[in-house]
Amino acid sequence: MAAEKPSPVHLAYLATLAVKGFDGAIEILAGVVILLTGPQRIYRWVVRVTAPELYDGSHVAAVHAIRRGAEHLATTGAHFVEFYLVVHGLLKLGLAMVLLRGGGRWIFPVGALILAGFIAYMGWRLNEQWSDWLLGFALFDVLTLVLVLGEWRRSAKAG
Repeated sequence: MAAEKPSPVHLAYLATLAVKGFDGAIEILAGVVILLTGPQRIYRWVVRVTAPELYDGSHVAAVHAIRRGAEHLATTGAHFVEFYLVVHGLLKLGLAMVLLRGGGRWIFPVGALILAGFIAYMGWRLNEQWSDWLLGFALFDVLTLVLVLGEWRRSAKAG
């Protein structure tokens, strides 16, 4: 008997979780790098890498945004950023791994709660200071939440 072909919604669920897990791993790595090297060293590295003579000038706005971000990190202290990146990354990576492994139905409400918390926090931050990037991440988390809730409902029907 042939195996049932997964639905496009289930494939979107799997792809979203893979992206979320990969992003979590990158956040953990970034937090650890900042913690070990210090924000001033990151800033000096960014200034060297974004030196005007190293690029053709076509991405000036992006270069300035990267430099401003690194400067802000170096001047305001990085303790919160380090903590946020590591904890947020661990939560995302752990959640993605458990959901992808099919860790049981208990993970769906826990995952939904974690994602709702991420969305609420990003909504609060957007209210404080608008960012198109943050809006994009918040919308991706909304999509992930909808897919997780759909998968939870599907698993409840199958079980």
